[in-house]
Amino acid sequence: MSTSARPPRTGKLARTAIAGLASTRVGLATLRHRLRSDGNSDGAHADTPAATAARQAHEAEIGRILMGAMGQLRGTALKAAQVLSMDADFLPPGVRAELARATHQAPALNRALVGKVFRQAFGCEPEALFSHFEPTAFAAASLGQVHRAVMHDGRAVAVKVQYPGIAATLDTDLSLLRGTLNTLGQRLLTLPDSTVVDRILAEISRQLREEVDYEHEAEAQRWFAAHPLHADIVVPQVFASHSRRTVLTQELLQGQHVQAWCAQQPPAAVRNRQGQALWDGLLHGALQLGRTHADLHPGNVLFLPDGRVGLLDFGCTQVLPRHFTHGLARLWTQWIGPPRADAATLRHTYQHLRLAAPGLGLADFERCVLPAVTVLLDWATEPLTGGVFDFASKSTPPRLDAQRQAGLARHVQAMSAELMSWDRAWLGLMHLLRHLGAQVDTRQACALLAQAATPAQDAEPGPPTATPKP
Repeated sequence: MSTSARPPRTGKLARTAIAGLASTRVGLATLRHRLRSDGNSDGAHADTPAATAARQAHEAEIGRILMGAMGQLRGTALKAAQVLSMDADFLPPGVRAELARATHQAPALNRALVGKVFRQAFGCEPEALFSHFEPTAFAAASLGQVHRAVMHDGRAVAVKVQYPGIAATLDTDLSLLRGTLNTLGQRLLTLPDSTVVDRILAEISRQLREEVDYEHEAEAQRWFAAHPLHADIVVPQVFASHSRRTVLTQELLQGQHVQAWCAQQPPAAVRNRQGQALWDGLLHGALQLGRTHADLHPGNVLFLPDGRVGLLDFGCTQVLPRHFTHGLARLWTQWIGPPRADAATLRHTYQHLRLAAPGLGLADFERCVLPAVTVLLDWATEPLTGGVFDFASKSTPPRLDAQRQAGLARHVQAMSAELMSWDRAWLGLMHLLRHLGAQVDTRQACALLAQAATPAQDAEPGPPTATPKP
């Protein structure tokens, strides 16, 4: 049986061995790269074309090794690959490009294991539920794989099947990934310190505990279908009769992921329309509906031939209470001004968002916090400052230097789930729009932010009560 046909290894010893072997292979690859570099007879410097090509090849090799291990582990490991591949500065470019395959590609299960999942969920084989079921998955990612099928009434559907035993591996995977990434960061690659890695993995853990329950995902998907984000954003219909905790059946959308779509060279007007829909949809959902899709990586967005955008995978969504959206909107409007708010006002807003401790003094805020948040806020609010923004020129996410990162670590409290989910959604949106090269009118977003920043929106956390505009 081929590697791609095997089920995910769910035993702690087996998964530890996979992670350890990957670390060893990365170490050997790095040793070979260093020996080749040291033995280069022409004494090539790091900025020569030959040295650059060698470094890129080395990064790609590391990425392939890690992707191979994550493909065997699936679950938390592949979800980490998705998150890390979205951040333009977290990993070297060559590593990131290989891990980006995890957004909508992974080794698939064989037919026998798919049947096992269906027998446990429905008491029958998939052929008994559908008039046609393709045994080979057309997409496979972190927690499951997707098969094309046809309902008995002729409707084409996509059937997501969860990998067996994946829910039982979460705690083990988190421990393995934390150790592996910290080892790589200290010895082999340039990574943020362990506190950043731990923060990312903690958020992945929270998300995965919801995402392994497809009934939870189906409920969230129905909510977004009933509360449209935008007229050009399509949410597939869920078929509850053919869905269970480990199987999710939904309408099949015919579209392409962003890289394949852009390779077709669609007209600028179409890309601008799609970019506008994604931009308006995210802001409308967050600021007016009080909820966001928190996993906007490229594998969860389809660009449809008619110019609309399909949104997939609602296992990771986040309710954004009015307390949070008011604080976020107030912070961003204070930042973009004009005029930009003074340090005392900004400190108060960070305390409102529960990022800064109530006792943080103004001097410490100005000396230790403001230099770091200046870089972060400039990047986040860049599209809001020009009326119409060309995302082909969008800057990559900033990386804080050690001094600024240390200042934040000392004086900023732990980020809330709402802020971490919003940051990830915003990062995913910027990534998609940059790939599209779309020109987006951001003036309405500024108006929504100004409205949300008013004191009337300043309420304690609670469920969203707003309804979408007709």
